[in-house]
Amino acid sequence: MPTAKKQYEFEPDYAIAPGETLKETMESLNMGQKELAVRTGLTVQSLDRIFKGEQPISYETANKLELVTGVPARMWNNLEAQYREQLAKIKERKHLEADLEWLKTIPTKELVQRMVIEPVKDKVILLREALKFYGVSSVKAWEALWMEPAVAARRSQCFETCPGTASAWIRMGEIQAHQINCQPYDKNRFKKALVDIRMMTVKDPGDFIPAMVQLCADTGVAVVLVREMKKVPWHGATKWLAASKAMILLNLRGKSEDQFWFSFFHEAGHVLNDSKKDVYINDGKSDNTCEQKANDFAAEILIPQSNNPEIAVFRTKAQVIDLANKLNLSPGIVAGRYQRLTGKWDLFNGLKRKFQWAGTSE
Repeated sequence: MPTAKKQYEFEPDYAIAPGETLKETMESLNMGQKELAVRTGLTVQSLDRIFKGEQPISYETANKLELVTGVPARMWNNLEAQYREQLAKIKERKHLEADLEWLKTIPTKELVQRMVIEPVKDKVILLREALKFYGVSSVKAWEALWMEPAVAARRSQCFETCPGTASAWIRMGEIQAHQINCQPYDKNRFKKALVDIRMMTVKDPGDFIPAMVQLCADTGVAVVLVREMKKVPWHGATKWLAASKAMILLNLRGKSEDQFWFSFFHEAGHVLNDSKKDVYINDGKSDNTCEQKANDFAAEILIPQSNNPEIAVFRTKAQVIDLANKLNLSPGIVAGRYQRLTGKWDLFNGLKRKFQWAGTSE
């Protein structure tokens, strides 16, 4: 069911000080500034500053004005609050206008299509929506979170060349992950959960995904799936959201079951074995020790490498299916291992199931 579009009210680029209303009230009472000063106990200079909006109407002053003018103190307090709020909005807008260039790096059109941010024409409001999506108050704060070198240490080249789109995909995962109620992270329980999850590869996604998510949540790991984005050729990512909660972020890039399961166990390897300070991104490359270890972990837990010599000489589908049954695995995963070992990417493709997002025919 589509969500209702948020209506944005017109925002004036000026603010009217409550002192203007005070002057109108004085005129209606035929009261001069000196008389008002005497009646309220305020100085003429203080009233001048209130008229100009330079001095706020305090709660004490509002009470005095109620006694003198008959206008309730709450109205003066509301006028003052509205004035200060509008001044803050004007100031914020000027700051945001200076950062509009950053907005060009963020895939706002795609985020709107995914109903992640509101569709608005005003670029400044759109920028504000983007900042709200990231949970930051400024572009400077975004840069501190997403472009800080220490955080970027484990990122792929894609992040460096397209940080806006890359960070948007990860952020969507974070938002979903925060909504998953997890127990505190328990390494031993997570290891045991992985054994149970491995047995689910023969099931359909509609059956194994809810079970996999729950098993991991019970061990302190939030598993989320976010549809792949253009210019972000990744299969998965791992990020610790807190000392006791990790996120495994996956998509269906490539759509084949062997790639999906390899990606999941690859990210699980990062959770088990690597630092909680880094963001780990699986872009299909293993050009550093950390990524290679995660690859080795995924490969070994799915199909022990001792089976590789046997798999490499397979000639029939029956051989693939027979080993899959012995290993309690989906035949598609064994077929994927054969293809990687031999480079024969077309052979046994019929055994590999294709996963797709619900509601699509892709």
